[in-house]
Amino acid sequence: MDFKAFLDALPVPILQAPMVGASSPEMAVAVSKAGGLGALGAGALAPADIEPAVAALRSATDRPFCVNLFINLVAAPGAAEIDAALARLAPWYAELSAHLPAAPNDYAPDFEGQFAALVRAAPAVASFTFSILTKAQVAALHAAGSYVVGTATNVAEARAWAAVGADGISAQGAEAGGHRGHFLAETEGSLVGTMALVATIRAAVDIPVIAAGGVMDGKGVAAALALGADAVQMGTAFLLADQTAVSAPWRSALETAGDDPTRLTRAFTGRHARGIENRFMREMRGVEDDVPAYPIQNRLTQPLRAAAAKAGEAQMLSLWAGQGVRLAKPGDAGEMVGQWWEEAKQASQALAERVGR
Repeated sequence: MDFKAFLDALPVPILQAPMVGASSPEMAVAVSKAGGLGALGAGALAPADIEPAVAALRSATDRPFCVNLFINLVAAPGAAEIDAALARLAPWYAELSAHLPAAPNDYAPDFEGQFAALVRAAPAVASFTFSILTKAQVAALHAAGSYVVGTATNVAEARAWAAVGADGISAQGAEAGGHRGHFLAETEGSLVGTMALVATIRAAVDIPVIAAGGVMDGKGVAAALALGADAVQMGTAFLLADQTAVSAPWRSALETAGDDPTRLTRAFTGRHARGIENRFMREMRGVEDDVPAYPIQNRLTQPLRAAAAKAGEAQMLSLWAGQGVRLAKPGDAGEMVGQWWEEAKQASQALAERVGR
């Protein structure tokens, strides 16, 4: 079965975004059981933890699911860069009465080890962001029985993934929350809206395209499918689900978000990401171009964000969310999938009746 047939066979063509720190194994199970494709964000897991995590999902559902990894480069910052970065963060740590960390020994899990564990675990779908696999790595996943999906924020990235043998493209529009997945162009050149991105990638490659970014309900699902997407990936729409893993202050920020509340920032992690604007983002804006690249800055702010979450201080948290966050609603993740699919069918029927007049 090719990947298009796999997506067509899903009872509901809705994929849950793999959101590290926000989605949970329970969310993945609920979405898959409801007929969609749940996902485990394994980017922060140690290599030794990936196979047990996949085994736990398999024990909870016989439905397929996806596992996502970040393709991290090895970080080897100099002492001066770390000292400068910590000096910028020192006032924020002091405000929370938190200890300023020493220079870490490592900055992110070893990707090669993670990848080897993922191949052994062989989930139905393996997805990747931040960079691109080699043809040999894609072939290894295919040999293990996994479909490969690459994140693309522009047409060039989609073509690059198709060239290495990927089975599908997750087209990440500018509206999407969390980290940007660009790897071939600068951030500004990669902020293409989901509608334009899906259409242009659809015209450029002959593998399935998954619309990701800005879809918050069944009408959005219907619109993306009508545009030519083979499936839709939703993330922000799940953030208030019963199975969410977001912290209490993060959830409160989501529930009280106003109109157009999100902005892009690299101040938290060293890589541009979209979240609800807060004081840390605003006050760090003048120096955010100076912070170390991901994963260095991400590692240096981890204790700060943990302390902020514990203190209930949303102004120092990375409140990742997409542009449609104002439309997020609470509920069971599985029930949401079913409701959105019913809404999509109703929207499609209403449109058919309108254009058929």
